[in-house]
Amino acid sequence: METRPTKIVLWGFGVLVTAFLWIPLLIMGLYAFNESNIQSWPIPGLSTKWFHAAWEDDEVRTALWLSFRAGLFATLVALVLGTLASFGLARARFFGKDSISFLFVLPIALPGIITGLALNSFFVIWGISLSLWTIVIGHATFCVVVVYNNVVARLRRLPVSLVEASMDLGADSFQTFRRVVLPQLATALLAGGILAFGLSFDEIIVTTFTAGH
Repeated sequence: METRPTKIVLWGFGVLVTAFLWIPLLIMGLYAFNESNIQSWPIPGLSTKWFHAAWEDDEVRTALWLSFRAGLFATLVALVLGTLASFGLARARFFGKDSISFLFVLPIALPGIITGLALNSFFVIWGISLSLWTIVIGHATFCVVVVYNNVVARLRRLPVSLVEASMDLGADSFQTFRRVVLPQLATALLAGGILAFGLSFDEIIVTTFTAGH
């Protein structure tokens, strides 16, 4: 059992780590209200004029809308492919299963410039015009990973007996999936979707190589 001093030390370390992560982010957010275009400390004054200036810029709005669409489409693709892959690999046993699992996880570990160059070369060789859809394909390659990891982890904790009981009680495969499996996966899909959208919205390097001019 942990003693009181141990708990205090652990809480202290937790507070320090949290402060180390969040204080720089808070300072960066504070600079958004800097009335001057020079980053200096202390901030000479606070203003919201830069938000208005950014929103009035057509290029900023266009870029924001493009990023949102790319993130949304990439997330939808990742949810479908990641879920299907997790169902195929969670409980099945076959030769090469570990290798296939590794291939699904590999894109998230590769540097973005390698993924971007590889995708750009593929599109150029096959004569595919770079557009929003090539961006979506590029983002989906690594967004699939986070969905797959979340769903496959949940499936491994889902007792097979629940599915068997549903089938024994007369439910068909679709009813079992909709009423038993899907509710158990709902939070995992939500978490995977949020992570996938965040990764896509934040990705710059892969987008540079798949968006063209």
